[in-house]
Amino acid sequence: MDFFDRQWSTYRRVVDHDLMEHQALSAATTAAIEGWLAQRPPGSPQPHMVDLGCGDLALLAPLLRRLPLGSYHGLDLSAPVLPRAAAQLQGVPYPCAWREQDLLSWALEGSVPADAGSASTAPVDLIHSSFAVHHLSDEQKGQFLAGARSRVAPDGMLLWADVFRDPGESRDSYLQRYVQRIRKGWTSIPAEEGQRVIDHLSQFDFPADAAAIESMAEACGWGWQWLWRGQHRAEALARLTPL
Repeated sequence: MDFFDRQWSTYRRVVDHDLMEHQALSAATTAAIEGWLAQRPPGSPQPHMVDLGCGDLALLAPLLRRLPLGSYHGLDLSAPVLPRAAAQLQGVPYPCAWREQDLLSWALEGSVPADAGSASTAPVDLIHSSFAVHHLSDEQKGQFLAGARSRVAPDGMLLWADVFRDPGESRDSYLQRYVQRIRKGWTSIPAEEGQRVIDHLSQFDFPADAAAIESMAEACGWGWQWLWRGQHRAEALARLTPL
């Protein structure tokens, strides 16, 4: 088993055992997108969606297969996962495009594929990102928020699912309690896989302060609303709309 397969096997086990509350988060995401679509004026064009850090779409695909989208564009840093995501949306009635790319460069590049195989400067109606932005530094998060704000349509929405720190909580304190949560509560997966997650988050995770990120987003022209918060004071879903 190569490195990607080992990492992805661990990720899938975490999702399958609902250790990061993916089921509740998926339900909240579905409600948010369906509610947003229902509020769009009659006769509105079918929305264009960009998914930043799309992964394999195992959880989101059932919703995406029935959404009336104009197009879907999935980006992920892991190229091997893109064919898995594409297979989930095979046969949908709207064009899909796939790209190996990091979300910050997408936010800053200034063009978006409006359909498979072509580029357009048209605004994006729906931006979704799940458990990806927390890999950015605080400065990069600000750049991402500003870039995404410049790319979203006036009546569009950014749905941001991620882990966040308590207001005023240090990264070290957050990591300590998350590591404790894994070691005490993640008994349904092998200990070596739990350690693999600990190693990853210790090196790569930089969750935003939940209060500070709201202020940062507002400074970038976003209105912020928390839609769902998990029971462990980490996982959460926020809806950002242009001010």
